[in-house]
Amino acid sequence: MNFDDTPQEAEFRAKARAWIDANAPKQYEQELAKSGLGRISLKNADIVEVGKAWQKKKAEGGWSCLTWPKEYGGRGATPIEKVIWQQEEGVYGKLTQPFQIGEGMCGPTVMAYGSEDDKRKYLPKLASGENIWCQLFSEPAGGSDVAGLRTRAEKDGDDWIINGQKIWTSGAHYSDYGLLITRTDPNVPKHKGLTMFFLDMKSPGVEVKPIKQANGMQEFNEVFFTNVRIPDSQRLGAVGDGWNVSLTTLMNERMSIGARLATGFPEIFAFCNDLVTVDGPAIDDPAVRSKLANWAVKASGLKYTSYRSISALSKGERPGPENSIGKLVAGPMLQDIAAFAMDLEGAAGVFTDPAEAEAGGSFQAMLLGSPSMRIAGGTDEILRNIIAERVLGLPGDIRVDKDVPFNKIPTKGR
Repeated sequence: MNFDDTPQEAEFRAKARAWIDANAPKQYEQELAKSGLGRISLKNADIVEVGKAWQKKKAEGGWSCLTWPKEYGGRGATPIEKVIWQQEEGVYGKLTQPFQIGEGMCGPTVMAYGSEDDKRKYLPKLASGENIWCQLFSEPAGGSDVAGLRTRAEKDGDDWIINGQKIWTSGAHYSDYGLLITRTDPNVPKHKGLTMFFLDMKSPGVEVKPIKQANGMQEFNEVFFTNVRIPDSQRLGAVGDGWNVSLTTLMNERMSIGARLATGFPEIFAFCNDLVTVDGPAIDDPAVRSKLANWAVKASGLKYTSYRSISALSKGERPGPENSIGKLVAGPMLQDIAAFAMDLEGAAGVFTDPAEAEAGGSFQAMLLGSPSMRIAGGTDEILRNIIAERVLGLPGDIRVDKDVPFNKIPTKGR
């Protein structure tokens, strides 16, 4: 691994740092630095609107969707230059949260399967923050099995009629467009009867219902489709090839999520240094120190595993399974740290208002939000299977429904 910038990378870093210093919305810096751990928000401003303004300014300066081709609103930068930008953007990167799904997952899928007209029509508006995209994959009956979806698409002339339901759709309540995977043929095995589309989220028949989370946020949604009409021109890939199209989205999803892993370690270390319990300073407790040491080792391992990926990018190589491994370690670690902080706080852990008890409120938000990190982008079990089968070469799980037509797979109530 090489931790030093090349001369070209150092020059890029200096340009990025100078532009950010001159253009960043510094009035939000302190609040963004404290915002996170399951609750990214601004008290006196709409983070989506502030994010749109920051995204637009970045696009105008040539700093949005860096690795995309220039003709689609990007900069044509290298992957390592994108990493450098994210390092320099720092806390202002939290403002990009509404656009991460579009930039990291939907955009690359449209780029791979969309027509040239669609790429030039939709991608620049995504890059500039004018349009926000979401990903309509998960369903109530499917769990982690994306191919088990039941949302139907039936051909009607040059259009498709969509009926069904999606769930856990991040950002659907403020999105303009979405990637939608549907079942077009129930008479073939489940992975072979899928077709991918993109649609306007304001289309007649689309109903979005936000899901109230335990931490007080409403980032996820249920989305219902009732006779929604989508033109065949908005199909991505061939009819019945939706699974292969979805793999492009899912691979980019894991790369995008893995790029900015939160562990909670810096926060718990600072908290333990400041907290005084009935037995004295928390940092003096051998049990606390043991916990911190264990998490320090894991945090260090994640850091250098990430550096290995960055080094591969710097050399023009394709990273290995680092992001799947990183997410698998960071997700449970985030949850464990939040639970431990709540135990240390005792009764103070019930506070939810950071103005009353900043640390207490933050760690509670972290605890309530942390389970989602172990689900989004692939559950722990899915990631273990990926590592086992594709990295270690172990036998795959037994799948009794692999070659069975979807409409012959038994379900409850039949």
